[in-house]
Amino acid sequence: MKQRDFFKPGRSVAVSDKGMAATSHPQATLAAVDILRAGGNAVDAAVAAVALQSVIDPHMTGIGGDCFALYSPAGGGSIALNGSGRAPMKANLDFFLERGFTSIPDDSVHAVTVPGAADAWCTLTSRYGSIGLDRVLAPAIAAAENGYCITPRVELDWVRYGIRLAKYPASAAYFLPNGRAPKTGENMINPALAATLRKVAKDGSDAFYRGEVAAEIVEMLQTLGGLHEESDFADYRCFETAPISTQYRGRDLLECPPNGQGLAALLIARILDGFDLRDPKLTEADRIHLLAEATKAAYAKRNELIADPAFITFDVDELLSDGSIGRMRSRISLERALPATAWDGPEHRDTVFVTVVDRDGNAISLINSIFFAFGSGIYAPRSGVLLQNRGAGFVLKEGHPNAIGPGKLPFHTIIPAILGEGGKTRMTFGVMGGQYQATGHVHLLSQVLDRDFDPQQASDQPRSFCFDGKLSLEPTISEVVRADLERRGHVTQWADEPLGGCQAIYIDHERGVLLGASDHRKDGMALGY
Repeated sequence: MKQRDFFKPGRSVAVSDKGMAATSHPQATLAAVDILRAGGNAVDAAVAAVALQSVIDPHMTGIGGDCFALYSPAGGGSIALNGSGRAPMKANLDFFLERGFTSIPDDSVHAVTVPGAADAWCTLTSRYGSIGLDRVLAPAIAAAENGYCITPRVELDWVRYGIRLAKYPASAAYFLPNGRAPKTGENMINPALAATLRKVAKDGSDAFYRGEVAAEIVEMLQTLGGLHEESDFADYRCFETAPISTQYRGRDLLECPPNGQGLAALLIARILDGFDLRDPKLTEADRIHLLAEATKAAYAKRNELIADPAFITFDVDELLSDGSIGRMRSRISLERALPATAWDGPEHRDTVFVTVVDRDGNAISLINSIFFAFGSGIYAPRSGVLLQNRGAGFVLKEGHPNAIGPGKLPFHTIIPAILGEGGKTRMTFGVMGGQYQATGHVHLLSQVLDRDFDPQQASDQPRSFCFDGKLSLEPTISEVVRADLERRGHVTQWADEPLGGCQAIYIDHERGVLLGASDHRKDGMALGY
């Protein structure tokens, strides 16, 4: 790996020979490391970090959202955990079509699906943790009860998206004290959420899905016209499955299977694996162009096919086969951009990703989200739960595999990832950023495997994203590169906010060293001990 230029602003890769955590918030990283040093394992530390971020990053994630994880124990093998929530059993497609809906509004009660995060956290810690849920949730409970300070990126997002809360008085009353977003350094508390977390720590997921918490949430949703019943909550369970994978540069890229978009990352990786991205003659514009063209091909398949796994109509292995990938790859020219496919669904923005590797070599890649900034904007004040709006990810088209239906899982953008090599975990990573995530996974991999960057250098590289007919470029990309891309037929625009947020831990088995990264685009850090 290349040594970084210490004359330039930036941060060094984190280095440790024991355990390490990487998150997008410094307090969450510290909480995870504290758990590791106190004897907890990677699963304990990851859940502690994400639960804490559910308090201190409330616009990004929460117990009212969903969770996916890839867990790779030191002994080998990996499992995927799907903690995404289902539509109410009364949510028939005809209900929406008869009322003239063409999509599910992102701030509507109908966008609220049953949150899956609480059951995912409890399932992970009970099956794979080592110290007990009460100790794991203690940092989150303390922050909610005693208060936490607002950090700069949190303030930026809160100011920008706080308007989404104005529609719901209870939400505005809590999240916009004095009629505005809190500023950097100001303190917030949430004793109601602390009480809910205490119940979960004591009684497990039943404390969230049965009893007072579920009853308040359902009553509130029904008052707003929702189709939810208490039985929708009581019957919820997350589930384990096998990861899906493909090879990139001879390594194994592992993703969660549908209903997440991990398949799109595998498609992009397979397409680009046919190009020599180590070629020193390739320009920055060449690399951006190839990534954009692979993204177009993969996302067209993604939008058409990915849905609740019980409703998918394709074979993953066939889609990733040499013949299928070859047809997609053959259409790509280095000199011209193909027409882009329009996207008619909602944007997907707000997520947190955490990754932890412990001293025994157990590794976890975990992602948790409430979908949009502040989710649906609907807040249950007695339980302190802000609810996601993942139901906006459904389509309202008869015959589409992702059409809303009773108890269905919606299409999801949030995806954790693991890179394997020779039967061992080589890197755990994720790139937050909604729609960008599948592209972001492959961009990061290419920086590490094709350009020999360490994980932090790879994360620091300028990003681009081809989506919905536009090629967004971070302003750290030059005007010369932009002009070159326009010449090839891309319609470009400068990104109005940073593209994604990365966390990664690279495991150097040969030397017994961990190398960690956390994106400069967020507030977080990677830290080992």
